[in-house]
Amino acid sequence: MTQFRHFIGLMSGTSVDAVDAALVAFHPDEKTQLICTHSLTLPTNLKTRIIAAQTDADTTIQEVCEQDVELSLLYASAVESLLVKAGVSASDVEAIGNHGQTLRHAPSGHHPFSLQIGDNHRLAELTGITVVGDFRRRDIAAGGQGAPLVPAFHRTLIDHAQTTAFLNVGGIANISVISPGKVTGFDTGPGNTLSDAFIRKHQQQAFDASGAWASEGYVNEGLLQRMLADPYFSRSAPKSTGQDYFNLAWLDNLDIEGIAPANTQRTLVELTARSAAEAIIASGCERVYLCGGGRHNNLLTERLRSLIAPIDIADTSALGIDADFMEATAFAWLAKQCIDRSVGNVPAVTGARSERVLGAIYPRTD
Repeated sequence: MTQFRHFIGLMSGTSVDAVDAALVAFHPDEKTQLICTHSLTLPTNLKTRIIAAQTDADTTIQEVCEQDVELSLLYASAVESLLVKAGVSASDVEAIGNHGQTLRHAPSGHHPFSLQIGDNHRLAELTGITVVGDFRRRDIAAGGQGAPLVPAFHRTLIDHAQTTAFLNVGGIANISVISPGKVTGFDTGPGNTLSDAFIRKHQQQAFDASGAWASEGYVNEGLLQRMLADPYFSRSAPKSTGQDYFNLAWLDNLDIEGIAPANTQRTLVELTARSAAEAIIASGCERVYLCGGGRHNNLLTERLRSLIAPIDIADTSALGIDADFMEATAFAWLAKQCIDRSVGNVPAVTGARSERVLGAIYPRTD
């Protein structure tokens, strides 16, 4: 008898750089084992169009629908490559947990919503595997933010004897705080999204490798204080945000004319570091596990270490989870939770009225 269950998690985040795919085994004792990973870079044309759709109110329904289909083809390709790499057949996988690509995330206001695209019906047809998707909207329907959802998974990775934080720095940075009998978490603010957008505009680079360009500049304290004065940073949790809020239009409204571009880039890194460090220090945690693409930015990680010292920072690989695939692994877990009709959210994190099973199931064709 098989002693574990295989699930696949797919994540394409707010950085819009790649599809991350993770093959995960869940053991009867609830142990999570990351079996194999694969990353598929988004084609430049599709990435450009997605970023435009995230920030341009004039994007047509036709364009959104075309992106929806194109992403599903890309997701299916990532799954196929992952299975070949792992030497596992599609019939051995119970379900795919597909986060989808977020185009809009507006969980507050008169009609709260969050929109992810990447056709789950087509993905199920192409892969022959049951797909679980649309994870965020049930939590929003229950009065929550629909984000962050990963804290529920983080608490399964550690014992709760001491207060521990997980900091994920993707396009948006988010924190999970696991303490005895309690889980909290929220989006701390922009992660890579602003610095990525700014270097694309000024140097036609996809991202600032290791923070090299930012390291050439200096923090403009006046600009930093204008950034931190944004109401988002002082708002109480539950709270979440996205690239449709923190983008170049937001930055342009902060009077950056006359500031050397390298100094603006350096200040954007400092914004991420300081907003995240404030959340970490306020949590009272004894250790931080870092994950997400932002951890490859040496300048950012150096600033984080300095700002939160003497709190220890470790990579999540110490827990057996590749830090580049933490979120993909989490959505494999969320798929399992949905299949099992088990809770996927943490109301204290999202603000939902109570616990909910998250996701919609798109069955494979037998």
